[in-house]
Amino acid sequence: MVSDESNKREPLRYAMIGKDGSSTEDKLEKYVGTVDWKYLAPHYLTGSLFFVDPQLALVEVGQAFSYNEKDKVEEWLKNGDLVKIGDLHAEQWRMGGTEFEALVVSPFVLCRPI
Repeated sequence: MVSDESNKREPLRYAMIGKDGSSTEDKLEKYVGTVDWKYLAPHYLTGSLFFVDPQLALVEVGQAFSYNEKDKVEEWLKNGDLVKIGDLHAEQWRMGGTEFEALVVSPFVLCRPI
């Protein structure tokens, strides 16, 4: 457990982004948070859960999804930087108590273990 309050992880916030005048990047930044597998499991079951390589920023990938940048997303998928979660990962994470950094870009959820 982290004792320093400044290093405490933010829980995932999930709400409609709405029209608040912020940039898409700023809106997406607000919705990056920490979740456990119980939160992600339903998204895995619907086929909407994706692993994001640690070298990519979740917000950058979220922007690509938001702006429908198919070429960028397809390149990440081809290179393995973005992976649709399969049964092997799901089983491992279900058993492991892993925490994840996650971002909801409806209908998709982007995540990576932390």
